[in-house]
Amino acid sequence: MRCLHHPRPLPIRGEDPVTKRFQVVGIGNAMVDVLSHCDDAFLERNGVEKGIMQLTDMARGVELYGLIGPATEMSGGSAANTIAGIARLGGRTAYVGKVKDDQLGAIFAHDLRAQGAVYEVPLAPKDHPHETGRCIILVTPDGERSMNTYLGVTEHLSPADIDEAMMADAEWIFLEGYRFDGPESIEAFAKAIAAARGAGGKVSLTLSDPFCIDRHRDAFSRMLREDVDLLFANRAEITAMYPDADSFDAALAAAADEVETVVCTESEHGAHILSGGQRIHCPAVPTKVVDATGAGDLFAGAFLWGLAEGYDLETCGAMANIAGSEVISHLGARIEADLKARFREHGLKV
Repeated sequence: MRCLHHPRPLPIRGEDPVTKRFQVVGIGNAMVDVLSHCDDAFLERNGVEKGIMQLTDMARGVELYGLIGPATEMSGGSAANTIAGIARLGGRTAYVGKVKDDQLGAIFAHDLRAQGAVYEVPLAPKDHPHETGRCIILVTPDGERSMNTYLGVTEHLSPADIDEAMMADAEWIFLEGYRFDGPESIEAFAKAIAAARGAGGKVSLTLSDPFCIDRHRDAFSRMLREDVDLLFANRAEITAMYPDADSFDAALAAAADEVETVVCTESEHGAHILSGGQRIHCPAVPTKVVDATGAGDLFAGAFLWGLAEGYDLETCGAMANIAGSEVISHLGARIEADLKARFREHGLKV
């Protein structure tokens, strides 16, 4: 088990360590998002629980697709959004997630590579029984998103899809909690973690969703205790992860006892960073919420980019809040603005 009392220090800006090929490699569910606006009544009529991710089969996905109004299709997937954000910032990054050799798979691969990320996972063959995963995201007038996810072929990511040389050549790997939904997920993650840590890399994890925690609590707990250097979560996820804690602050403290650095978002109340016995609060950036999809993904992307570039934790948190505010100001989970310019507008020296 990793010793929590003697963490490896975060890099200091200006140092020139041995450069690895990648700053961050992400592993997650490769999805194409189908975004559509609806009202709360639509959710109620069609049995969609608001504000969470629900797994569906292909039949349910087809049913919902036929019921929604006009939709926008774009590449998505939580960790893929994070990696795309890092790439947009100029980071050296790669992504691991499985798609099929079909139309949506081609869209996914093209869009991610166009952002500047490396994507080299072999496509599942055309005769594979499952299709490229897709997520129908229903956005209500308050900007909340309710996700209905058909995992498809991405559920079958296996240890064979993990390139150990790529993991060893990463400063950080970023693991998506949603990826725990898959028959060989734990084995794939274990292979990636061993390769990364064996070469001096660090491991970050996002909890992704309270329901995901409920499905895989034991696996999450074991990974947090033994393997994770940096944890991303929001308030609902951190309290779900530590149900015996009697308050939000107690849940944060419980996480900080297990993980070197904990970063927890709290919507309009900003973000909390716990590391080395200190707690830092980073105020939110006021923004009109159009679509909350991707807020946590891009928050994590900017934070990880900042760490890889050697910025201090408070600056990383400020960058992350700016990125999160940008992505919720429009439809879809990919950055549209020049983030570095936004950072400078908020007084950050980038």
